[in-house]
Amino acid sequence: MADIFDLFKKIQTGSSADAGAPEFIVAGLGNPGDKYTFTRHNAGFLAMDYMSQKLGVKINQLKFKSLTAQTTIAGKRVLLMKPQTFMNASGEAVSEAANFYKIPPEKIIVISDDAAQAPGRMRIRKSGSDGGQKGLRSIITIMNTDQFPRIRIGVGEKPNKEYDMADWVLGKIPEEDQKKMFEVFGYVNDAVPMLIEGKLDDAMGRFNGVKF
Repeated sequence: MADIFDLFKKIQTGSSADAGAPEFIVAGLGNPGDKYTFTRHNAGFLAMDYMSQKLGVKINQLKFKSLTAQTTIAGKRVLLMKPQTFMNASGEAVSEAANFYKIPPEKIIVISDDAAQAPGRMRIRKSGSDGGQKGLRSIITIMNTDQFPRIRIGVGEKPNKEYDMADWVLGKIPEEDQKKMFEVFGYVNDAVPMLIEGKLDDAMGRFNGVKF
């Protein structure tokens, strides 16, 4: 009978798939504060907000220098993170969570903006350089590895070489780009379970280079 009582406890507190420490991290990058909410640099945060609504969870628990939530995606326990360190120190938050739960880099999915891609595009990579994105650079530097998958969301290139990159990525997302990016957030939401399931090649084939 003890097994039945244990089952009832699991039903009351959540399914067995919802129990236990997270096996994966999904971290969306951005800057905290209302003034940054709809800036290009906060594409990662916005994608996390979209995902959390679809999952029915709130990313509001302060832990690991981040707003966090735990949920289940593709049958795996996942820690959702929005680092509150500001973009350039994102690695402090991600590495702290990874070390605490002993999560290897290949199970850390990072979502960030990409000023080399047009709005309405996204690119998934298994690993690689930061490509000039300072949040990715911080994670690579602090964790001493670039062997983590990432989803990069196009926010558009700056208008000319002289335009300051910081001003560009901290600028508001223009109205004409908002709908394109919102559609991409939906595809990011579709891609994350594929990465967790180990279907990275399939996800790259489906989403990379496609203009939504």
